[in-house]
Amino acid sequence: MFDRQFTLRLARAHQEHGWDRVLFAYGSGSPDPAQVAALVAGQVEGIQLLLAHRPNVSYPTFALKTFATLDQISDGRLTVHFITGGDSREQAREGDLLSKDRRYTRTREYIQIVKKGWTSTTPFSHEGEHYRFEDFVSDVFPVQRPRPRVSFGGSSPAAYAAGGAEADIYCLWGEPLAQTAEQIAAVRSAALASGRGDLPRFQVAFRPIIAPTEEKAWEKAARTLEAIR
Repeated sequence: MFDRQFTLRLARAHQEHGWDRVLFAYGSGSPDPAQVAALVAGQVEGIQLLLAHRPNVSYPTFALKTFATLDQISDGRLTVHFITGGDSREQAREGDLLSKDRRYTRTREYIQIVKKGWTSTTPFSHEGEHYRFEDFVSDVFPVQRPRPRVSFGGSSPAAYAAGGAEADIYCLWGEPLAQTAEQIAAVRSAALASGRGDLPRFQVAFRPIIAPTEEKAWEKAARTLEAIR
């Protein structure tokens, strides 16, 4: 379901408590996050928009216009977070039956098209593994120059290859420091191997479970997991 007033209250609560960005998540049955982000952009000033998008749900030439329009509506507050999808059952709910590694090659191609469509003022054609079109040019461009930032996540060699090549921001889950360092090194290595001249920035998402001791924190985690189930 979608509750317009609750959505606006939640966005304003983030702003009032010092958060500078809100994620508009994607689920196979959830409200369209792009339209929800447009609502918030028009009602809550200043808050940055992190829009989750799955490449399987729309053609890249259509999606890049949606993103550019939202960047116009928000006066340049958009970052797009591309979700390749780690759960094959969830992907299949919307007809995406590709293997995980092929989903990552598709995401990489998709991001390349989106970036070019955001910046090209002359028609261009594309023929790749997953997409083909001729003489496309958009009539709407982002406020941000040269383009909005691209955010990306994943924890596999295929993910590192795609995100290392294309992401401005690579997103990681909170792991122990040694594993996090290994992931960062893998992404940077993939970025250099792709030939890009810069390196992605990194964002780490934590879900802390706090207790007086580690033992009690694990007990609390087990209780939380059981309550969710």
